Amino acid sequence: MAMDAADIEKMIKEALPDADVTIEDLRGDGDHYAALVISKEFVGKSRVQQHQMVYAALKGKMGGELHALALQTQAPA
Repeated sequence: MAMDAADIEKMIKEALPDADVTIEDLRGDGDHYAALVISKEFVGKSRVQQHQMVYAALKGKMGGELHALALQTQAPA
C-alpha cells in the first residue's frame, strides 16, 4: 500500500511544526520519495539524529506503507 506525499508532509510537520518540508515522488508510484526537511529542531544535532527525528515522525510507516525515502535534512541557514 502506497503513501500519499501530503500524508508524509503532514506527519513530519506534526512532529516538527516549524519544518519546511519538500516531498518529491521519484517514480510516480507513491512508494519512492525524496524529502528535504529544514527545521530549527536540527540545530546541534548530527545528521543521524536529524534523520532519526524524521523517521520517528513517520511512526513506523517507513519500510511498510512507505517503501523508500531519500532523506535530506538540515538546520536553517
